[in-house]
Amino acid sequence: MKYGGILRIGFKLLVNDKAKFSALLMGITFAVFLMMLMTAMFAGILTRAYSTVTNVGAAMWIMDPAVNTPTSAIPLPDYALDAVRSMDGVSYAVPLFMGGALVKLNDGTYQSVNVIGLDDSSLFGRPELEQGNIQDIYAENSFLVVNDAEFSKLENPKIGTSFELNDHRGVVRGIARVAANGLNGVPTLYTTYNRAIEYLPTTRFTISYILVQPKSDAAVAGIKQQVARLGYVARTEGEFNKSITDYYTYKTGIGTNILLMTVISFIVGLSISGQTFYTFILENLEKFGALKAIGAKGRELVYMILFMATFTALTGYGLGIGLVTLMISIARARLPNYAAMITFSNLGLAFGMVLLIAGISSYVGVRKVLKIEPFDIFRG
Repeated sequence: MKYGGILRIGFKLLVNDKAKFSALLMGITFAVFLMMLMTAMFAGILTRAYSTVTNVGAAMWIMDPAVNTPTSAIPLPDYALDAVRSMDGVSYAVPLFMGGALVKLNDGTYQSVNVIGLDDSSLFGRPELEQGNIQDIYAENSFLVVNDAEFSKLENPKIGTSFELNDHRGVVRGIARVAANGLNGVPTLYTTYNRAIEYLPTTRFTISYILVQPKSDAAVAGIKQQVARLGYVARTEGEFNKSITDYYTYKTGIGTNILLMTVISFIVGLSISGQTFYTFILENLEKFGALKAIGAKGRELVYMILFMATFTALTGYGLGIGLVTLMISIARARLPNYAAMITFSNLGLAFGMVLLIAGISSYVGVRKVLKIEPFDIFRG
């Protein structure tokens, strides 16, 4: 008997039992939906966790070795900036200030904000403006406001809107946009470095990070060694992003909780599909015995069961991906703060788990079918 024929028989057996086929599809679809939703949320959280690194766009970041995330900067002394600028392989280096503050709005309410101070001379890391002129940042009390998901928390300010920050007057001179939204749910303001350290209370040292542009890729390793001799660490953009990812994955409860929910989703899908597939095999033992009696080999029956399990798993995988994509799209359209995003890694992980579910379900069915004796079937 050819494989094409045996696979067609298996397909008809599978889809003709609509109740069992629907239960199998629902179990795998639900499992894929939950696995993708959990991992997509985690991917969205990580993307927003290093949004500042992405938005600034510096090739290298110099920081204290204890820094885990961009918002937990440990101030560097001024001499570190001078030392970095004199290092071999450094094209230029500029300071960056990052800090938090409370803004008093015109209606008297207070709102937490992140303040980023850009190098006064170069404005390196400045955002792209939707409204206003970047040169206006040098005007008195000037700030740029990022138009992201948190923009409304500042009462949707316009150019010329004023506010109070630590007893200092601030004026919105530009509306900016950035590549990635932040994680902490607070609006972001940009200003010059000197204005930032003047308006915000700081420690003796004021430089949060030193941004470095190496002369070439080959100079990166040498810069890292020279910075290490100062007692600090230099990371490329990718390395800084990875350290942030590792921190949220292994040193906070976020990674553990997401992993636990993903495993639970996998177990739910496996239990539903495995039990349903096993019941399907039991109810069709007579048909498998009849196929054996008319000459079907054990290998051909194994291929048929593998095909049935794989077809169901891949169909459920497609339905689950479609369902989670639809839900995330609707959520992101209605909830600007929603951070979930689907990546190729998420798709690959869910696909691997679905194949594992199909493999285990097939193994359960294969063991039962291979033990069938046609004589027992017809005798019954």
